[in-house]
Amino acid sequence: MIDTNALRGVIAANGLSQQDVAREIGISSKTFYSKMKKGVFGSNEMEAMIDLLSIENPQAIFFAKKRT
Repeated sequence: MIDTNALRGVIAANGLSQQDVAREIGISSKTFYSKMKKGVFGSNEMEAMIDLLSIENPQAIFFAKKRT
C-alpha cells in the first residue's frame, strides 16, 4: 500500500502538482487521482515517479505497511 500522504508531500516539496506528475509519467490526471485514492501504482509508474521526484527512500512511500 502506498503512503499517499508521504507521496503528496514529496510532490509538493518538488514544487509540482499531482497533475504535473500525472503528465510527466504519461497518465491522465483522472487516472492519477484514482490510483492515489486506491493507493496502487504500476511498477513503471513508481519508477518514473522515483526518478522525477528524486525519491531517496522509495520503499518508505511505495511499500508502506497498510494502516490499521
